[in-house]
Amino acid sequence: MALHKYLEKHNRTPQPWSQNDAEELVSIAKSLAVDGGNDTEINTSLLETFAKVSAGDLNPINATVGGIVAQEVMKACSGKFHPIYQWLYFDAIECLPEDTAEITEELAAPTNSRYDGQIAVFGRNYQKKLGGLKYFVVGAGAIGCELLKNFAMMGIGTEGGKITVTDMDLIEKSNLNRQFLFRPHNVQQAKSVTAAKVIKKMNPQVNVEAHENRVGTETENVYDDAFFENLDGVANALDNVDARIYMDRRCVYYRKPLLESGTLGTKGNTQVVVPFLTESYSSSQDPPEKSIPICTLKNFPNAIEHTLQWARDMFEGLFRQSAENASQYLTDSDFVERTLKLPGVQPIEILESVKVALIDERPKSMEDCVAWARHHWQEQYSNQIKQLLFNFPPDQLTSTGQLFWSGPKRCPEPLTFDVENPLHLDYIWAAANLKAEVYGIPQVRNRECIASMVSKIEVPEFVPKSGVKIAVTDSQMQVSNGNVDLDRISQLREELPSSEELGSLRLTPLEFEKDDDTNLHIDFIVAASNLRAANYKIPQADRHKSKLIAGKIIPAIATTTSVVAGLVCLELYKLARSMKSLAPFKNGFVNLALPFFGFSEPIAAPKMEYCGKPWTLWDRFEVDGEMTLGEFLEYFKTKYGLEVTMLSQGVCMLYSFFMARAKAQERLGLSMTEVVKRVSKKKIESHVKALVFELCCNDEAGNDVEVPYVKYNLPQN
Repeated sequence: MALHKYLEKHNRTPQPWSQNDAEELVSIAKSLAVDGGNDTEINTSLLETFAKVSAGDLNPINATVGGIVAQEVMKACSGKFHPIYQWLYFDAIECLPEDTAEITEELAAPTNSRYDGQIAVFGRNYQKKLGGLKYFVVGAGAIGCELLKNFAMMGIGTEGGKITVTDMDLIEKSNLNRQFLFRPHNVQQAKSVTAAKVIKKMNPQVNVEAHENRVGTETENVYDDAFFENLDGVANALDNVDARIYMDRRCVYYRKPLLESGTLGTKGNTQVVVPFLTESYSSSQDPPEKSIPICTLKNFPNAIEHTLQWARDMFEGLFRQSAENASQYLTDSDFVERTLKLPGVQPIEILESVKVALIDERPKSMEDCVAWARHHWQEQYSNQIKQLLFNFPPDQLTSTGQLFWSGPKRCPEPLTFDVENPLHLDYIWAAANLKAEVYGIPQVRNRECIASMVSKIEVPEFVPKSGVKIAVTDSQMQVSNGNVDLDRISQLREELPSSEELGSLRLTPLEFEKDDDTNLHIDFIVAASNLRAANYKIPQADRHKSKLIAGKIIPAIATTTSVVAGLVCLELYKLARSMKSLAPFKNGFVNLALPFFGFSEPIAAPKMEYCGKPWTLWDRFEVDGEMTLGEFLEYFKTKYGLEVTMLSQGVCMLYSFFMARAKAQERLGLSMTEVVKRVSKKKIESHVKALVFELCCNDEAGNDVEVPYVKYNLPQN
């Protein structure tokens, strides 16, 4: 028998406290499963050991294995993705303490509580430690819901601890397929508040507090020194890189552990950031996503993604931005003056959009809306294409003798409107009704009525014009948009009507909402995009694919989310033990479709050196104020042998060796806080307990050296 052969060969019973022993135990378990039923002389000691291990029940393991199994079931049902054909062995032995005395039979005995499965593995003392943890969960979306559920099941924040969760978003209908703490009746409720209520029902012992704040510089008065210093760690459940980088910086500053994770369809990753041990999240980043060149969107699309982005921009311009500009003009008497002072904008474009919305294209009835939609259709899908082909004929050659319309440039063809074509009518129907909604005109959703109205509209024949310039590259487009025509601005100011002339007119800007199938937003996007695709002979996209791309819906499935959240919570077990080595910690990379499961030790924090002193990103200079700028510079020279050549705070340069002598002398006698206030022209908020300074320094030999930042502690009253 396989078990007998194993025992004869190894002459011992393995204990599940090491990686090798665990693998041997799995081997024995397989033997028991295959041959044990026919053996009457099974080793009782072995069974007792195996039974003790089997008594454990850990939520993170269940979440991880459950997500994997659920994906395999979906593969079997759908035939999509590659199934697991061989044995899949997964463990987290490194979560166990090195000293097994921590888990005696007495400490692991059941307590008749919901945590008995966890106590059987880690013991009562460790369960109490978990209950006392204070964690900040940033985000209550897909991963956030899973983390909060796992935390509640693990007992985080049940014995003097606390879970704080924040998310500024409201629940959308499309969230329900993967954010399992929410139900249809929760749509348009706050995610964080709803999630907190649900996990409180799951485990009434959990101490959870919900916020609806965005994490960022604007909420540092809420998430201040006192808040972070009271935390045991942070778990990110964010959907954008900027917020992740910000929270990473905060965790490094306050020296708090960070649990980072993300998913994309069947792919997922986890990263654990441990103070003084690992690099931070920001230490390595993915390359930025490539944006679509503007000239490609405007004149030379070659993929359905281009036409969908063009249609999305069209929606924003027609039904939101122009209506917003016009509404501000109607309610703000200083709108024109403020527009002229706005940095980085084209005032002519804004003022012309107001004129178009209030005068040129202002409808009075549904018939006017249909006429507008028909003329707009003609302009976008026929006239502009004819002008483009007039400037660049199909046989146009470049300076190198190649066809202009070659490679990624698809030669377009103008469309001819046909009321019998469903796609053509879709555009008129959606665009006209959206226009009516902006102006408060009763909509007409009957397609036959719209078809009847549009059939009566006469559209003038278009003749391409000479001298029209069309930008071929983004740089040409930027040059053409760089000049401001002051005469045109003056003319527009005179042409714009006064609010008294417009009477009670009110416009309603439309916020794009992808999840409401009755609001015609997606209907417009699909029709506009597919008409553009027809111009350029690009394969069209159905409603589902168009909604996915235009709505920027990140593919997310519950199985991957479950696996990732489970792996994150396994790392939390290790953080709660305050482990001092990198070896137990694991960054995870999974792809349930392949399937692929990879784990690696986190990268150690890179070590640097100044004046023979090693340091990492977790180190800093601590300076207690108040002192003058001159005293500050002398302090570093005397104590560290560093000559400060430049000193900055954020984007403000406080001191530099090349600064004008008079200005430098003046600042040297001022206190550090006074210098900061003068240069930044901002007051120091009351919640700020310390300032952060960046230094450029020379050592005693005059060489440039890289040094940590400075935490300048302000005197407390």
